[in-house]
Amino acid sequence: MANAIEVSDSISNLNEQLEVAAKAVGRSEVRRKVFSAIYYHKAKRKTVSQIVERTKLPRLRVLQEARHLARKGVVRQVKVPGAETAYEMIEIFHAHKPQILSLAGNPKKLADLPTKRKLRVASVKVVTIPATTAKVRQITIDDVQSFAKVRKVSTSDYLPPSLSEDRFKRGVQAIVGEPGKFKDWGGEKSDLYTTRLRINGKRIPAAFAFKGPGLKGKLVPGKMGKNGDQAQRLLQEEAQVFFVQHWREIDPSVADLLQRLATAKSVTNGSQIMFGIIDGNDSERLRLAYPDKFGRKSRR
Repeated sequence: MANAIEVSDSISNLNEQLEVAAKAVGRSEVRRKVFSAIYYHKAKRKTVSQIVERTKLPRLRVLQEARHLARKGVVRQVKVPGAETAYEMIEIFHAHKPQILSLAGNPKKLADLPTKRKLRVASVKVVTIPATTAKVRQITIDDVQSFAKVRKVSTSDYLPPSLSEDRFKRGVQAIVGEPGKFKDWGGEKSDLYTTRLRINGKRIPAAFAFKGPGLKGKLVPGKMGKNGDQAQRLLQEEAQVFFVQHWREIDPSVADLLQRLATAKSVTNGSQIMFGIIDGNDSERLRLAYPDKFGRKSRR
């Protein structure tokens, strides 16, 4: 039986792996017994007979629960001499067996486990930032030398619904001449990072966050990322220019949030930080200014 792929980066993804294991074990007393029996002592493999002897459960029930754990990638199913089925421990789970059982038996504790996909806020501390020392500037795409052609395109009321987030990202990437590959995943800081954006004749590192037409309605901070933390993650990039783009209207609260984050970053590192928003109208202006960079024409 093919098991789930084991995550190799055990340290950086530890909580993710503990979460997977705890959910697989769950609160079932029978399944917890089978899990504990497989992970009992130091012997790496336990045959079905050994698990039955330790748990005092019917053999069929042991097979059912052990197969479930194997399908979830919490144990490995193997064959031992004599052709009897056995189940093998995975080292990272063996080292954290008590914690896994504790999380599995406590849904609230499991829900509070911080992972890369979840943020845990223990407390909020208000810090006053001396804004007078910050060097922050709000800009538009018209201020960017790399997007110079857009200055000749007036605002349009037409927003093509068929231009996907990925196509828009690839278009911007082509305009600035960024050759890197950027694949979306749950923990990325930005959708596009480049050191090739030019402003006032200088190359300046920049980071972009894109929201495609799939997001309906006005963009507000709470709609930026699964946890509403996309802007915070964006400003963690080692960049000096930050843009948020959406194919519809962008609420002023997004610009306000970016300004506050940019102020904090500028105070922290002492450099000038620029930020801007690219709403639906500016998105369309950029597409019209560089039609060859965005692939086939959008359907009207």
